[in-house]
Amino acid sequence: MSDQDNETKPLPSEVDDLSWGEKPKDHMGYASEAERMEKRGLEDWEMVEHMEDTRQSIPYWFIAVFFVLLLVAIGLTFPFWGNRPGFEREWFDWGIPGGALWVISMSALIYYLVDYRYIRRKKKEDAEKAKKEH
Repeated sequence: MSDQDNETKPLPSEVDDLSWGEKPKDHMGYASEAERMEKRGLEDWEMVEHMEDTRQSIPYWFIAVFFVLLLVAIGLTFPFWGNRPGFEREWFDWGIPGGALWVISMSALIYYLVDYRYIRRKKKEDAEKAKKEH
């Protein structure tokens, strides 16, 4: 190794600490806003702001398929399906309540994640109403 390899390179200039929704004045190092969009794309907050607001819920056929698969999975835990000959199994084990707890908790998480956009939009609308009133 030579001494040139060990030389420290100057650090880049400080990066502005921007809040959510603020655009930097220097276009993040690009010559223009158009160049930034072409080469870098949207920032996270810009993607969220440009997301289409839809009121579509989860389709009923998807829920029906989920419950059919859930019933088949529960049915396969019973001793008369899916066993090898000569292998005895009890009628009840803790897998069914554990699976039910998993399904309930994951359903709640998915509902929260899907519904979060609407909660955020409602807060935004309420804030705009409050601004207009004052």
